[in-house]
Amino acid sequence: MNKFKLFIENFLVYGLGSVISKVIPLIMLPIITRLMPDPAFYGLFDLSNTITSFGTAIAILGMYDAMFRYFFEKDDEEYRKDICSTAFIFTLGTSIAIFLLMILFEKEIAVWVFADEQYGLLVYLTAIATLLGATNGIISAPTRMQNKRKVFLVTNTLSPIIGYTVSIPLLLAGHYLVALPLAGIVSSFLLEGAFAYMNRQFFSFNRFHGEYLRNMLKLAVPLAPTFLVYWVFNSADRLMISNMIGVQANGIYSIGSKLGMASQFIYQAFAGGWQYFAFSTMKEKNQVESNSKVFEYLGIISFISCMFICTISKEFYELIFTGEYVAGYIVSPYLFLSPLLLMLYQVIANQFLVVKKTWPGTVVLTLGALSNVVFNYLLIPILGVEGAGIATLCGYVLTVFLASALLIKMHLLIISKKFLVSVGIMALYFIIWRWCFINELGMSLISAVFLSVILLVLYRHEFGLLMKR
Repeated sequence: MNKFKLFIENFLVYGLGSVISKVIPLIMLPIITRLMPDPAFYGLFDLSNTITSFGTAIAILGMYDAMFRYFFEKDDEEYRKDICSTAFIFTLGTSIAIFLLMILFEKEIAVWVFADEQYGLLVYLTAIATLLGATNGIISAPTRMQNKRKVFLVTNTLSPIIGYTVSIPLLLAGHYLVALPLAGIVSSFLLEGAFAYMNRQFFSFNRFHGEYLRNMLKLAVPLAPTFLVYWVFNSADRLMISNMIGVQANGIYSIGSKLGMASQFIYQAFAGGWQYFAFSTMKEKNQVESNSKVFEYLGIISFISCMFICTISKEFYELIFTGEYVAGYIVSPYLFLSPLLLMLYQVIANQFLVVKKTWPGTVVLTLGALSNVVFNYLLIPILGVEGAGIATLCGYVLTVFLASALLIKMHLLIISKKFLVSVGIMALYFIIWRWCFINELGMSLISAVFLSVILLVLYRHEFGLLMKR
C-alpha cells in the first residue's frame, strides 16, 4: 500500500507540475503564432531547440541517470554529496567544451542546420542554451532525488511565465528570430541560479572523487548513446523535413506537435516521479510484477487518451490556429502517442539499469532510431509532414516491441494476453480513424468511446482495485 501510494502521489504531483508548465505554453501558442505570422521563424526556433538538445545530450553523457542510480546506492549524506559534486564537475567541463566548439564552428552550424550563415547569432544563442541546459540538469537533480515536489510545482509554474514575459515584448518589437531563444535562455539562467542556491550543500569542488567518477562513467557511457538516440527520435524528422521540403514545413510540423504537448502531461508526470519510485523500490521481491503492472496500466491510459486526441485534432486546430498552421493537425495524433510510447519504454528499460546492464537498452533504442530515419527517408517525399509523424510513431513502436521481447526472455517483464489484445484494439482504431473517420467527428467519437469501454472492461478488475486504494 505504501509503495502504491508513493507512486500515485508522485505521479499526480509531478503531473500537476507538468500540466502547469505545458498548459501555459499551449494557451499562449495561438498568440505566439499570430505575433509570428511566418512559420519559417518558428521552424528556425524549433531547429535551435533541436541543436540544443543534441549538445545537451553530449555534454551530460548519461551522467544524470548514473548520478541518480548511485545516489540511492548508500543512505549516507556525505556520500551523496560526493556523488553530486563529482557528477557536476564532470558535466561542467563537458558543457564548456561543447559551448566552445559551437562558438568555434558557428558558420558551419549556421549553414548546415539553418541553411544560411546569416543565422550566426542564432548559433550563439543556441550554444548558451546548451551550456545552461546541461548544467541545469545536474544542479536541479538533488531536488528530484529528495522528492521535493512543492519546489517542482513552483519552478514549473515560474519557468514559462518568465519566458513569455521576455518573448512577447520582443515579438511585438519585430525581433522574430531571437525572441523565443532569448526568452528560454533568461528563464534557464534564473532557474539555474535558484536551484544552485537551494541545492548548494550538495555541490563542492572539494568533493570530487575520481573513483566515484569511474564508477558512474561505467554506467553512464553505455547510456550516452541512448540520449543521442532520443535526439534522433525527436529531431531527425525536423532536420529531414527542413532539408527535403523546407523550413516553413518544419514550422507547420512543429505546430502540429503541440497538441502532443498534452501527452507530455502524462509523460512528465511519469518521468518526474518514476526514477525516485523505481530506484527506491528496486530491491523488493515482487519488483518485476509491480513494474509489469505499471507498464500495462500506463499503456491502457495512453491508448484511451490517444483515441480521443485523434477525434478532436482537426477541430482543435481549426478553432485555435489560422492560415498555414492549421495543416499541422494531421501529425498531432502520431506525435501525441509517441511520447507515451517513450514512457512505456522507459518503464521497462529501467529494468536494464536496475540490474546494471545498460547496453541492451542502447542497442534496442539504436535499432528503433535507425528505423525512424529510414521511415522518414521513405515517407516524407510521399506524405510530407504526415510521413514524418508516422515514421516517428513506427520507430517507437518497434523500440517498445524489441525491448519487451528481450526483457520477457530475461524474466524481467511479464505481459498479459489482454494487454496484447489492447494493443490490437489501438492499432485498429488508428486505421479506422485515418482512412474512414478523419473528417467525421461524430463517428470518430463513437468509435473511440466504444473501444475505450472495451479496454476498461478488459481491465475492470485492476481498475476496481486501484479505485478502492
